[in-house]
Amino acid sequence: MTTVKMEKECGCFKRSDYESVKTFESKDEALLYAQELCSDMNETFCKKHCFSVIETADREMTIRLAMNG
Repeated sequence: MTTVKMEKECGCFKRSDYESVKTFESKDEALLYAQELCSDMNETFCKKHCFSVIETADREMTIRLAMNG
């Protein structure tokens, strides 16, 4: 099992329907979800932050946010 989790939750994320931690059966499935989630958040959120996927540990992916600008 592979876990995708948010490193920090900004206001836009907290107001969204996304889950801060989600578990998948395979690493590929988790990576695809994390990449699609980052892409969607980068396109639809307020643009104050930029989101990216970091593989942090065995079977864990973290979605990191950084200030835009």
